[in-house]
Amino acid sequence: MFFETWRKYQAQEPVAGIETMVLEVILQHPEYHDLLSQAEQYRDRDYAPEHGETNPFLHLSIHLAINEQLSIDQPVGLKQRYAALLTQTGDAQAAQHELMDCLAEMLWRAQRDHAAFDAGIYLDCIDRKLQK
Repeated sequence: MFFETWRKYQAQEPVAGIETMVLEVILQHPEYHDLLSQAEQYRDRDYAPEHGETNPFLHLSIHLAINEQLSIDQPVGLKQRYAALLTQTGDAQAAQHELMDCLAEMLWRAQRDHAAFDAGIYLDCIDRKLQK
């Protein structure tokens, strides 16, 4: 989806539906534009965190998840916390990255513990960031 959306954008072809949201996130990350222009080279690549690599597709996907959560205020109170982070950081991208850190941590915990997503832990993590 990321490669195809970027290809369409580069070819000045129309994007629709979720591609519009994907393109918005891609455009906020110029560091991935070259990678997205080389689908054959990067499509099947593994990104090993133990080697200090960030998976660009996971990063972009978490941005999409955050955007969706904010659009419906789920978990309840997320929009309010995001607004506070936005005030604190002064930058929408930085505020989203703070949320992303907490979402990634909650997803890791849920997977590690074979447990359901816990909105309370997620929101508590964000609240700790707001107290900094």
